Amino acid sequence: MALTNWGFLYVADGCDPDRDVCVVETGTVRTVLVGLGQPAQGPAVAARLVADGAQLIELCGAFGPEWTARVIKEVGDRVPVGSVSYGPEAVTGLHAVFS
Repeated sequence: MALTNWGFLYVADGCDPDRDVCVVETGTVRTVLVGLGQPAQGPAVAARLVADGAQLIELCGAFGPEWTARVIKEVGDRVPVGSVSYGPEAVTGLHAVFS
């Protein structure tokens, strides 16, 4: 089976998952990018994407292990869930961006 539909959830201040949705269609793959105001919205939004046909879900680094686990618990038995992570070499740069 080929990947034809997937979703990426990211967290950014002021985002609303009902409003901040971008769909990229390449002709062979549909990518749905959804902005969330907080990671707690992730499980419900991931479930919505899966109901709409997403074959996998990826999460930005802001989800961390706790919210990633909650999204996996919500949809992980139906589709794979992956997450971005940052190694220790990124700590200084992350601190600069988020402080």
